[in-house]
Amino acid sequence: MPNPAHGELEEALSRLRTMLADGQAVAGLNVTELSARAKLGRTTTSQALSAGGPVPSAATVAALARALGLPERELLMLRRAAAGEIGTEHQEPGRPISEWDPHDLEVHPAGTSVTGGVGARHQRVLPGYVARAHDQVLADAVRDAAAGHGRMLVLVGSSSTGKTRACWEAVQPLAAHGWRLWHPFDPSRADAALDSLSQVAPHTVVWLNEAQHYLGDPQCGERIAAAVHALLTAPERAPVLVLGTLWPEYERQYQALPATDAPDPHSRVRELLAGRTLHVPSSFDAEALRATAELARRGDLQLAEALTRASIHGQVTQDLAGAPALLHTYEHGSPAARALLEVAMDARRLSIGLHLPQAFLTDAAIGYLADTDYDELTEDWAEAAYAELAKPVHGRQAALRRAAPRPERCPPGASPSAPVQAAGLSTGPVFRLADYLEQHGRTARRRLCPPGAFWVSAHTHLRHASDLYALSRAAESLHRMQWAHHLLHQAAGLGSAAALTHLGQLSERNADTETAKTFYLKAAHLGDGEGMAQLALLRVQGGDHEGANAMARRAAATSAVVLGRLAMQRDEVWDRSGAEFLARHAADAGHIPSKALLARLRKRAGDGDGAEELARQAHDAGHILGTVILAELRQRKGDHEGANVLYQQAADAGNIEALQRLWLWHRGRRSKGREAAEAFVQELIDRGAGEKLFGLAESLVEFGHPKYAEEVSLQAAAAGELNSLLRVVRQREEAADLAAAEELLKKPADAGEAQALVHLARLREAAGDRAEAESLLQQAVDAGDSRALVFWALLKERAGDPEAAEALAWQAPAFLPFFALIEMAKTRETAGNHESAGRVYRELADAQLLDPSEWQWPHGLDPDGSPTPPWQ
Repeated sequence: MPNPAHGELEEALSRLRTMLADGQAVAGLNVTELSARAKLGRTTTSQALSAGGPVPSAATVAALARALGLPERELLMLRRAAAGEIGTEHQEPGRPISEWDPHDLEVHPAGTSVTGGVGARHQRVLPGYVARAHDQVLADAVRDAAAGHGRMLVLVGSSSTGKTRACWEAVQPLAAHGWRLWHPFDPSRADAALDSLSQVAPHTVVWLNEAQHYLGDPQCGERIAAAVHALLTAPERAPVLVLGTLWPEYERQYQALPATDAPDPHSRVRELLAGRTLHVPSSFDAEALRATAELARRGDLQLAEALTRASIHGQVTQDLAGAPALLHTYEHGSPAARALLEVAMDARRLSIGLHLPQAFLTDAAIGYLADTDYDELTEDWAEAAYAELAKPVHGRQAALRRAAPRPERCPPGASPSAPVQAAGLSTGPVFRLADYLEQHGRTARRRLCPPGAFWVSAHTHLRHASDLYALSRAAESLHRMQWAHHLLHQAAGLGSAAALTHLGQLSERNADTETAKTFYLKAAHLGDGEGMAQLALLRVQGGDHEGANAMARRAAATSAVVLGRLAMQRDEVWDRSGAEFLARHAADAGHIPSKALLARLRKRAGDGDGAEELARQAHDAGHILGTVILAELRQRKGDHEGANVLYQQAADAGNIEALQRLWLWHRGRRSKGREAAEAFVQELIDRGAGEKLFGLAESLVEFGHPKYAEEVSLQAAAAGELNSLLRVVRQREEAADLAAAEELLKKPADAGEAQALVHLARLREAAGDRAEAESLLQQAVDAGDSRALVFWALLKERAGDPEAAEALAWQAPAFLPFFALIEMAKTRETAGNHESAGRVYRELADAQLLDPSEWQWPHGLDPDGSPTPPWQ
């Protein structure tokens, strides 16, 4: 080794003294106090800190480092460099653990989120870490190493099960003690390891990720195993920690004994690994999933997204590791492969089943290709594209893999629930889209309607009635009414009871009762409870009460829940006779909510005794509506004490109507009624149930008591209940007292309450301060309130910036964009800007967000977005 230059020695000594002086300043110690803490003489300490003094001894540096809480290992390395014991340009392998990026140590990037923009790999944020059983064994090994012993552990598990991440998390305690980490990598893993293992110094982690590249190397694997063994067993080189990872197949290969008289290529590796392997399970157990869910609840979006896909099979780490590679496959694959993936994404987001027929995918993909890409297709384009997408990435996930649906097992004589196959046609091979790409497609393609080739191919190749029915409903929500019609009839022809029932409902809307009966009867024959119930209603209307009752009994036996749901729907549209007919049959079948509904219907009809018996049964079964109705009936009879006990039970369970009745009872007391009502509200606040007060106020308005509602709102607002306060703010706005409204909002807005920020932004805009309004809305968005994007979008629209308005609206999740965009479209339409309004309407239709009441096209839309001409 060449002697280091004098300047290099001085530089190392200067760095050493600077670190010690900084540590002394931070600790606030003088030389005497530091000497006492380090158990050194004052002169020794002074010379170690003074410029021009000799290089301190290793013992002095170690004592000072411990006294000041500085990284002992790093300071000792600087001392050795200053003393000329090593060259500063050629220190022993590795660098401080704190200087490593986990991704440079081959911890898989998780998800696609980065803090510095796409491609900023070093800034990619790791998801939260969930410790499992193997982490405890790792922690024990780390503690042994920190205590001065040489340890080695090799984590064995399938791809992307979290082995490397577990090692990274395990060594973090060593970082605080100045340990180094060495990852042999250049010029090759095996060459780097063999060249420098003899130079590894104490307090070093040797990082053998993908250990087969070291131990399995045909030329030097055995020599590397011997060198690692020597490192672990030499007392003067302790402590060191050797960590590695292996796939199970390599462990089996190295552990296998050779045949008699055959060469043994892994004898030293087998000896090295004996007692030093640790198996990592491929999936999270129930406890780990609960811990993951808790991290997700606290705001870890990467874990939250992974759980939506992996909560059943528990392969959370595989999902996280595979996501970036799967996205890369989609974004950078061949045009044909990308087209196949987009067909699959559209199919899944429009509710077609998991297993997608190859013929459907292939034919539909043609419509996703640009003209230039289509012209360049070769005869074997499909075969090549499927092969490209079948290549596994981390976690052994493939973007689009061939699937083998399990056969359905039915009892003798029972018919399978699998859809009927069209005569003479076979589904052929089926494929399944990777879960991550399915989820990505639901977001990235949510504003797109599939091209015409998708619908033609679906109509031609899909043979599962459930798929066809689901796609027909999706087509209807997309306003592709012609395709909805054809797919619905095809689903019905293949035996979809739901499709037959839906066709019956459409026929009823067209006043074609006889055709509706035909469809309902077919659905009933297939065992569809809703079809039976609808047919029973038609028979009642036609005067066939015997037939109606018989069919209703069949419906109740099939699904009393469905019958009860339909009864509630009939009640909502004021069809009380139909509601009572269905509810009675559902109640007779033991459906408790229907008993409560029937009690209410009987009460309205003046049948107090019948209503009370039904309400009591519902109450005894724990149904809150039954409790409320029973309380109302007791109150009518003058049993106010008994009624209030029941109202209190219902109110405690969250029923706002019961809460209203209790407040009105307190408010209506002859003496001190208002005080009693205020005490009642305060009791709710003190119990932590103040959030119910907003609903109480709204119900009081609904029942004709606006002044009482204001009393409740003011009292709750004064106690800091945000929703009630916002209700008072709206009242001040309606009274044009904007200054009072703003004053009410200041405190919760300053505290970061998103709803208060949004309301204050609206007031600031009304006052002409648009910049402050936008600043407040940005704060609300940062606080996690996506609804603020809707208000912000409308602000931009009013400011004359329609492009920014639309962009903001579409950033909102779920159905929120509808509220902003529909208002924009109507405003533009009123202003005569029909082209812009029509475009927004079509975009809403393509995103399945357009309400039926907003339909602009009497015959629907074609897949390309143009209005469909009249069709039969």
